[in-house]
Amino acid sequence: MARSGFVNSEENRLNNFAVEPTMYVDETPRTGFTEYAEKLNGRLAMIGFISLIALEAFTGQGVIGFLHSL
Repeated sequence: MARSGFVNSEENRLNNFAVEPTMYVDETPRTGFTEYAEKLNGRLAMIGFISLIALEAFTGQGVIGFLHSL
């Protein structure tokens, strides 16, 4: 008699082996021009653009001028 996760050996002794989990493979591509990559790139570009606008608003000069004054 075999129960879930248990195996009986030849001598009818109960062996407790680990049950192998079911393997799931995600086949969606994660490289190239995927929807995920385009959304991530767009969000990072928006953060950069807003950061540049904030830098110019707070310092009164652009990025090149700000870096030159350092």
